[in-house]
Amino acid sequence: MGNASTREQLQSKLNAEGEIPKESLTEETFEPRVKYSEEQLREKLSEEEYNVTQNKGTERAFSGRYCDYKEDGTYTCVVCHEELFKSDTKFDSRSGWPSFYEVAAQGKVHKIIDNTFGMQRVEVVCTNCGAHLGHVFDDGPQPTNQRYCINSSSLSFNKQDK
Repeated sequence: MGNASTREQLQSKLNAEGEIPKESLTEETFEPRVKYSEEQLREKLSEEEYNVTQNKGTERAFSGRYCDYKEDGTYTCVVCHEELFKSDTKFDSRSGWPSFYEVAAQGKVHKIIDNTFGMQRVEVVCTNCGAHLGHVFDDGPQPTNQRYCINSSSLSFNKQDK
């Protein structure tokens, strides 16, 4: 099956589920609201955080600090601190990466078709700063059937006060 055909099938499937509007699926990058210089990013991020968020890297499965994390609170972008996911949407996908079935609010992440490594996936980036977060798959639990598979290195955590 050709690449264009695969892309059309993916777009058609996602649109039929109503989860990802056609206009938000792109093969190009988009313009984030906030931009940081390389110097600012290298100052603020660890080497692994920089590699994951800026070079679309992936941490090793089961190695991330939030993989088995169970505290109540909010997961934010490690780069710009934008609120991305709430702990009550986190679930154990047994994938080795923190997984969420829903974003904190609509428009917090941008979805981009990713054709790397001989497969087609949907990459997830922070809408505010463009940091690579991970990928989203349609094999998650109800109520969304979505699995946002996110690198711990792209996240910070704000613990909920009790």
